Amino acid sequence: MKPINLDHYDTLYENLQTEYTARFPRSGAAQQRAVEHLLDGGSHTARQWAPYALRITSASGAWAEDLDGYRFVDFWQGHYANILGHNPTLIRECMIEDLQRGYGMHTGLLEEREAEYTCQLAKAVCADQVRLTTAGTLATMYAIMLARAYTGRTLVLKISGGWHGANPLALKGVGKNSRGYDRVDSAGVPDSTGEELIVTPFNDCDNLRKIFRSLGDRIAAFIFEPCLGAAGFVPANPEFMQTARELTAQYGTLLILDEVITGFRFCAGAMHSLYGVKPDLATYGKIIGGGMPISAVAGHNDIMQLASNRAGTKKVMFNGGTFSSLPLALLAGSTMLSYLSEHEKEIYPRLKAKGQTLFAGIEDAFTRQGVLAYCMGRRQPAELQGSLGAIYFPSQADYYPASAEEFNDPILAGATLREQALKLGLLLGGVNVVHGLGAISDAHERAEFEVVYQACAAFAEQLRRAGMA
Repeated sequence: MKPINLDHYDTLYENLQTEYTARFPRSGAAQQRAVEHLLDGGSHTARQWAPYALRITSASGAWAEDLDGYRFVDFWQGHYANILGHNPTLIRECMIEDLQRGYGMHTGLLEEREAEYTCQLAKAVCADQVRLTTAGTLATMYAIMLARAYTGRTLVLKISGGWHGANPLALKGVGKNSRGYDRVDSAGVPDSTGEELIVTPFNDCDNLRKIFRSLGDRIAAFIFEPCLGAAGFVPANPEFMQTARELTAQYGTLLILDEVITGFRFCAGAMHSLYGVKPDLATYGKIIGGGMPISAVAGHNDIMQLASNRAGTKKVMFNGGTFSSLPLALLAGSTMLSYLSEHEKEIYPRLKAKGQTLFAGIEDAFTRQGVLAYCMGRRQPAELQGSLGAIYFPSQADYYPASAEEFNDPILAGATLREQALKLGLLLGGVNVVHGLGAISDAHERAEFEVVYQACAAFAEQLRRAGMA
């Protein structure tokens, strides 16, 4: 098989947009109504795509339905949060019961449920202390603040292409420009942020050692995801993870692992446990809320104490926000954590097996049409295989990206084709993907996989008709 020929890409993408707008007219009309007062028609950029995003009317398990009455298999799954699928009965019923007894809405007062939940989370991720907030963005921001206060240093090291939410303390090197991943990503963020953030490629141990030799005694924190969420779920290789832990310990830098996506996704706890590495701080979100807004910073007691009222002049203003520890969110999160812990030996091997089945089936669907396509997630070491994956179109056979630079390259991995044309092509086939695929939930079964295979085969046929394969 030959790699994709991108010469006719513009024509393909134009045709897909035309078919899409004809298929989903009600969502198009809804977009026009929304933009009158709702900026861009939606409040989160990741939920939007060209020419416009679908508006859904219901979601259950692996499926969602849109305004035009089309059902589609969904792999976005609440920003990868819904490990049991959309609106699982287990979570809905416990919240309904709470509301029916006249409780569950926000009070702004302490309750025992909060202490019980944080104890549950701390034990699962082997942390001394936990403090809660409402979004992964806030969790990573507070973690960096803690690291700077604890070390008395300012510099922060992060991964190129690594996303830690719209956290102004980490908004550099998310997107690529003509010079690489070296710019601040948002207007309104001071230029000094760019000077305080250092960016290094993922899985590059040599460059990591070079940076620490040069700046190690000035770096407050090294923050990264064990598995890059915005780069096809490329995982940290074991050498990189161990090197990161050794260097941060040697230079007095705090290691912060952003587990907002990976926490409770590979096991009933932290993904870093699979590497045998313990960070100084870790951030969690998504799955730990059971579909409700909870995120957390967890870590060593001596660091976390800087957010305490007893910290004095070095106190970090980590207040969590008005809606931190919402009673219904605590209930949903606790119910989810308990379920995953009690069923860990069944759920995670099952998700892993589903992942390997789906990824192999997708590759086979493209191969039968003569299209070279791979799935990130299929060729990981066995202990790192799971339910996160992404389709990409390599420039040559046996090419497996190891960093955001490689995965998001339009030529090496077909990034533009993946993010634009594949997105629309699969939606037309009844499948919603993000960054090439997304997250498998326990609700995804073989029937849903068959829909995916058919959609991939149909998209491959479109590539062939366009003279691209």
